[in-house]
This record gives sequence, C-alpha cells and structure tokens, in this order.
Amino acid sequence: MLREKGFTLIEFMVVILVVAILAAVAIPIMRGRVDAAKWSEGKAMAGTVATALRAFAAEEGKDAALTGIAFSSWNDDLGFAEGELTGTYFNDADFTISDFVYGPPLEFTITVGTSADNAPATPDGYTLDNNGDWKEQ
Repeated sequence: MLREKGFTLIEFMVVILVVAILAAVAIPIMRGRVDAAKWSEGKAMAGTVATALRAFAAEEGKDAALTGIAFSSWNDDLGFAEGELTGTYFNDADFTISDFVYGPPLEFTITVGTSADNAPATPDGYTLDNNGDWKEQ
C-alpha cells in the first residue's frame, strides 16, 4: 500500500492553535514595550524642563517665580520657544509645572500628560519631582 506523506488536518490545527496562543501572549507584551519607548521621549523632555527650572532658580535666586503652570505661561521664563517641546508623541501642551517653590531647597513638580493622537496609551501620565523621582499617574 502506498503511503502519502504530509500533515493531517489535526496536526495542522494544533500548529495553528499553538501559534495563536503565542500571539495572544506576545502582542500585549510588545504593546507595553512600545508605550514604554514612547514615554521615554516625554520623560527626556521633562528632564530638560527640570534642568531649565534649576538654572532659572539659580539665576533668579529668591525672586524666582513662574507666572503659571501651563507651557504658554512659563516657556519665556525658562527660555523655551513655542514648539521646542514638540516631538513625535508629545507637544508643548503636555507639560505643566506645579508646586514651584524656590526654598531653599528648590521644589517643583513637572507633569507630563498625553494629548497627541499617537501618544502612548498607558499610563495617563507621569510626574517628575525636584528629587528626580518619577510617579505614574
């Protein structure tokens, strides 16, 4: 009797099932890594704002005061032009400064949100404080 070589339908279905299970596990993990990579842009920009805040406080001394918390109110004080905090996933409106107190010690909180269409899906935002600590919102 002649035997044909090849896969049976059952073997083929088992392979498809295994691939589907692997995809179901891998896709959410990869999505989280993509969001983490996107957040690195926002965190880097917030770090730049923190450096500018420290320089501003050092130059102004006890008279250091920001006029507001939104980008449009503090960009001139810190030396940022319109659009300088605009990247692929974040824009100027995503950054706010609150709790700015000269002190000493200098205290501030920078909040990074997401308003762009292609911004990371999770989390909703991060805050950076004067100690360099990040907190997820």
